[in-house]
Amino acid sequence: MAYRIMQPRFPLGRTVATPAVMALSIDLASYMHRHHCGDWGDLEEGDKQLNEEALTNGDRILSCYQVGGGRRIYIITEADRSSTCVMFPEEY
Repeated sequence: MAYRIMQPRFPLGRTVATPAVMALSIDLASYMHRHHCGDWGDLEEGDKQLNEEALTNGDRILSCYQVGGGRRIYIITEADRSSTCVMFPEEY
């Protein structure tokens, strides 16, 4: 079995999370690492392609991950790469 070491693909800027996400008391590091390295999580193929294009054209980058209990989180890096926010979809 081959393993691929994931390397960061873009700057995250300042990283923040909403109070509601922080209240989950889950370790966000693995989700942030996946986002930072281009593993876009549970997105449709078209949305994943938009993220790949955003790496070169400077648009916003969005990832979505299942975090348990039927909950999902979004991780969004702004187009200018100044910040990345973790939030619930309903907070978007």
